[in-house]
Amino acid sequence: MEPAKSPNNSIIAAPKSGDVVNPLLELRRIHKTFGTNTVLNGVDVTLHSGEAIAIIGPSGTGKSTILRLICGLLAPDQGEVYINGNSVTNEEIQEANYGLSIGMVFQNAALFDSLTVAENIGFSLFEHSRLSRRDIYRLVEQKLAMVGLENICDRYPSQLSGGMRKRVSFARAIMDDPTAKTKTKKVLLYDEPTAGLDPVASTIIEDLMRSLREQQVCDSYIVVTHQDSTIRRTSDRLIVLYRGSVRYAGNVSTIDDVDNPYVRQFFSGSTDGPIQLLSKEV
Repeated sequence: MEPAKSPNNSIIAAPKSGDVVNPLLELRRIHKTFGTNTVLNGVDVTLHSGEAIAIIGPSGTGKSTILRLICGLLAPDQGEVYINGNSVTNEEIQEANYGLSIGMVFQNAALFDSLTVAENIGFSLFEHSRLSRRDIYRLVEQKLAMVGLENICDRYPSQLSGGMRKRVSFARAIMDDPTAKTKTKKVLLYDEPTAGLDPVASTIIEDLMRSLREQQVCDSYIVVTHQDSTIRRTSDRLIVLYRGSVRYAGNVSTIDDVDNPYVRQFFSGSTDGPIQLLSKEV
């Protein structure tokens, strides 16, 4: 049976049985243009509680733009973002309204070079909470232990390997204020978390992504990636994006059997097919 299609002709995978009535997070008919460049053209993305989704496609197709829309760094030109069935604004996303907190792990880790590891991880708490410096450092040490790093609070990013910087950025993404009055579910957004890493370091990061969900540090996550192992080892569902539109959505476990030209070309690396080289990632 072919995947269902939305009113704008984007392909959407049917929810699994047992999913809640309202998705945890949903993008509906999203359009985004930068100047004369249309990056997203009526995209639908649905994330259910407990899911892990991989968004793939060649550079320049709007994958990172989707993540920035979800976490409130960008606003759509058209379309809406929903959290737990409620249409939300950028400000409400950033304030973790409607029972959802969103953490972002950027492709290059995006650490402040002039700050120590502890200051990077605890940055939001130092700036916005009433916690003491001692309490924040205690929380930082807890998060570092979760990502397999200890005794590096006083180091600077330049003193860390690429894999360690990635894990520090994970620790920052899962840092929340324990004094917050309302507890929220956590969604993590990973932008190319294994890019530029050797196979061993990539495996460590992939294992960490799965571990954080298994430990319920986060409820769900979305990962943008080009890495075959990252797709297969960390994700339940796959979305293929090309030229601003969803070309396929389905379960990762079935991708080797799917007769979809975009899926087939992406995983084979062939230059023959509907995917043509684009010049710029957005």
